[in-house]
Amino acid sequence: MRTLIFPLLLAAALLFAPVAQAQDAQAAPLPDWEQLTPAQRDLLIAPIRDRWNREPGHRQQYLDYAKRWKDMPQPQRDRARKGMERWEQMSPAQREEARALFHATRAMDKNTRHAFMEKWRQMSPQQRADWIKAHPAPPAPGRP
Repeated sequence: MRTLIFPLLLAAALLFAPVAQAQDAQAAPLPDWEQLTPAQRDLLIAPIRDRWNREPGHRQQYLDYAKRWKDMPQPQRDRARKGMERWEQMSPAQREEARALFHATRAMDKNTRHAFMEKWRQMSPQQRADWIKAHPAPPAPGRP
């Protein structure tokens, strides 16, 4: 379930990125939702509508993610946005590495995770690649 939050948050970030860029470029405040034209509203909603229609089995998850995002404090939202930006810039190999590390460390307590990551940082690239091969992340639902 957690692996699906990235696509939804990514979609939200992508939807608002052009708005933020336009705001920076013009330095004029953008209108409230009610003042947007129907075409502007549709442009913002279309990617979510398409995904909603394409994946009916995930609709409840999408609603849950939206509620969690709405209830999330701003500093946590900022961290999530930065994480999405880092994720977008990763190569497929880096993403696979991140998935494997997340899967391996998510159940660890803070001290164990810290010790593991310290050991990870000391590994050579070949040792890391060997570890990833020996400890792959399980495939996410909908991902081969």
